[in-house]
Amino acid sequence: MDERAGMDEPAATDEPALADEWAADAGSLAEASVESMFREERGRLLASLVRRFGDLDLAEEVASEAIEAALVHWPVDGVPAKPGAWLLTTARRKAVDRLRRDQAYAARLAILQVEADRAGPVPPADADGDLPDERLQLFFTCAHPALPAEDRVALTLRCLAGLTTPEVARAFLVPPATMAQRIVRAKKKIRQARIPFRVPGADELPERLPGVLQVLYSIFTEGYAASSGPQLQRLDLSEEAIRLGRILRRLLPAEREIAGLLALMLLIHARREARTGPDGAIVLLEDQDRGRWDRTMIEEGSALVVAALTGGPPGLYGVQAAIAALHDEAADVTTTDWPQIVALYDVLLALAPSPVIALNRAVAVAMRDGPQAGLALLEELADEPRLRGYAPYPTARADLLHRLGRLPEAAAAYREALDLAGTEPERVHLLRRLESIGTPGPDGA
Repeated sequence: MDERAGMDEPAATDEPALADEWAADAGSLAEASVESMFREERGRLLASLVRRFGDLDLAEEVASEAIEAALVHWPVDGVPAKPGAWLLTTARRKAVDRLRRDQAYAARLAILQVEADRAGPVPPADADGDLPDERLQLFFTCAHPALPAEDRVALTLRCLAGLTTPEVARAFLVPPATMAQRIVRAKKKIRQARIPFRVPGADELPERLPGVLQVLYSIFTEGYAASSGPQLQRLDLSEEAIRLGRILRRLLPAEREIAGLLALMLLIHARREARTGPDGAIVLLEDQDRGRWDRTMIEEGSALVVAALTGGPPGLYGVQAAIAALHDEAADVTTTDWPQIVALYDVLLALAPSPVIALNRAVAVAMRDGPQAGLALLEELADEPRLRGYAPYPTARADLLHRLGRLPEAAAAYREALDLAGTEPERVHLLRRLESIGTPGPDGA
């Protein structure tokens, strides 16, 4: 069974001359340090800049300029003790310089800043010069109901999670050009509608919270199953989503769907160490060493499932967390409660009909009733537009055909999945599946 539920780029290097080798190596190390720090601080930096200047485009531009300045100065001066604060100070200076040169732009932003100050003062950096953590405010801004739902998630993934536009596009199964248009449109809407940068009041939360939860889950999903690159997982993204989920849980302890989402992320993330082998290759759920699963995280997630499903009708994330808990609490795949998992997928389909949920239900039915039953359900989804270009669909179909002994059809489906695979571990896994049925990959690989 393919565990992927849903759903790093190598730097080009030149051979330096011997006399310049030391300087080049030092520069490479500094650049790597900057890139690592930027991934860690980018969301906080953008949030602080947007809160100060009220404009996403300006914030992104000066943040990038601050990084460029760091690449020039840090190899010479060393990485500062407070890299985030250094980047923020540099970015603010560059923003002020930009506004001094463009008085009309400055006047427009001044109006936005007055309105932002009325909504709430800008929190200062702490005594040690750290960035104030305003990311949740930016999350709620990007999830404002004035924005179309698809734009909310796309913008937040781009701005706060630091995903590239192609990565966001792949996560939502749309062309990169389409996603770029969505992001530009969302920024323009925020600017024109003068959407305030703040956490909403209690009366607004029911409308605004689902968008924020969707954003967090999308970030987690990209971390759990990366859309591209040399690695299957991007643990930094998964852990960032969990961290923000914990903050939301503390701020809004009565919201059961926050408990459900946090539970879901914890229960899935608990398997992270067992999902790949020493060479980075995918290890399927039935083959994983469950002794490597994080039992403390599973216990925390299971307790949150109870909170998510108690006191009202089930929510989307609470039900998904219950499915994850059944997987994590089973001794192995054979003893997993597949009838209960199928029943929970039925609940999910009633709450939010989706071809991806139907795909996952078909795989669960195959585990309960046999591969022929699951394959019949997959065939019913063959013409579903949203599954075209979605690698887990042909992968699941290939696995069931393989189990049925229909090897030529399985090989064709594995090849289809191979063409759609986004990460190198996925490609290696599919090539190995092809080899296991005696069929070479492309070019005899």
